[in-house]
Amino acid sequence: MVNEGKTVKASIIIEDGNIAAILPANQHPDASFDETVDVSGCFVLPGVIDDHVHFREPGLTEKADIATESLAAAAGGVTSYFDMPNCVPQTTTLETLEEKQRLAATKSHVNYAFFFGATNDNVDLFPQLPADRIPGIKLFMGSSTGNMLVDRDASLRRIFAASSPLPLMAHCEDTAIIDRNMAEAKSAWGDDPPVTLHPMIRSEEACLASTRKAVELAKEYGTRLHVAHLSTAEELELFSAESLELRTERYDYRLPHITAEACVGHLVFTMLDHERLGARIKVNPAIKSPVDQFMLRQALADGRIATVATDHAPHLLSQKEGGCCKAASGMPMVQFSLVAMLELVDQRVLSIERLVELMAHNPARLFGVCQRGFLRPGYRADLVVVRPHSPWTVTAETVLSKCGWSPVEGHTYQWRVERTLCNGHTVYADGSVDSTYIGESLLFNHDHDPHV
Repeated sequence: MVNEGKTVKASIIIEDGNIAAILPANQHPDASFDETVDVSGCFVLPGVIDDHVHFREPGLTEKADIATESLAAAAGGVTSYFDMPNCVPQTTTLETLEEKQRLAATKSHVNYAFFFGATNDNVDLFPQLPADRIPGIKLFMGSSTGNMLVDRDASLRRIFAASSPLPLMAHCEDTAIIDRNMAEAKSAWGDDPPVTLHPMIRSEEACLASTRKAVELAKEYGTRLHVAHLSTAEELELFSAESLELRTERYDYRLPHITAEACVGHLVFTMLDHERLGARIKVNPAIKSPVDQFMLRQALADGRIATVATDHAPHLLSQKEGGCCKAASGMPMVQFSLVAMLELVDQRVLSIERLVELMAHNPARLFGVCQRGFLRPGYRADLVVVRPHSPWTVTAETVLSKCGWSPVEGHTYQWRVERTLCNGHTVYADGSVDSTYIGESLLFNHDHDPHV
């Protein structure tokens, strides 16, 4: 069992969807159980909380929907997700937020929550938001899929000032820099520059300028800021490199007020992979150089990165054709994020204990997720069983996302997700998903100190 900085042998007892007890290895459970699952030789982790997905519902369901993508999540060991607001209609009103909750209550096979999207003119709605039902507010500070750009200085200041106590998650890319780079690329390469130029158009300069502005505003207004999908080494310099470990007998763990997320795609691919995979790995912000990847990997362990997510964003393969302008940005990864990160554990990029911090503990801490993210008595029994030294190869047939493809097709992983339990219910085991099970709406407590 990997939990709160330790790996120990133990037995976990589950009752009514909760963890009833955790017994040390030398204490045999002495009771009658409805079911006993032998996971000898495996590692049991808290279920992954993916704080950044695009499940495309409502309005874009030809690509994906809540039902299909939550099944893919379950198969990947993800027991909870936070969905983004750039669907159709956008989740920028109280009515559209409630509609997504209603959809998920009948369709989501794991636990769910939805970000509220900030716009130039909806700040007055922030005090009316159901703070106990949403993880926070999503802000697009640069051009991205979904046309939710907020780049007016006055609007940004109002948002940063008004978001508390809710966390503000920001997509940071400078639109003016991107537009200038795109114009230069088109003048040299035509109306649809090759996708290999994507990292130069959505450049390091564009990311750094926008992220620096977000950090400055957060410091000025005391905002709880979480910057999404860092992609450059330069951006990392804006975040604390101090050890984030403040441990007591109770295993306390302190996080800064301003934090950053890395996404799996930026950790496992580099811009050189565009030659091999083309637009399949075209994402915003763009995947950058091998040096950037190396520095992001370093930051997983030293504390400058607080969470790892997927930015799971399915498109049909027909929509991924073309270059920098025509090919859609985004890729499906929710089913493969945990095994991809476990591969980095095998490569000694980070420890398995740190992986659990990044993918379960810290998302729960930062966003105030109630009773989840840890293996503790009284907490909901969200957990994933993974088996090492169990090689398998990704094929199109194994992909559960509705789009039917993955950029990791053909890759062989050495770890296998063997079982996923959501609220104590086995929603995935031995290659099969339970499509009859419906997860729970996540609850949040934003009044606690989110950084302890």
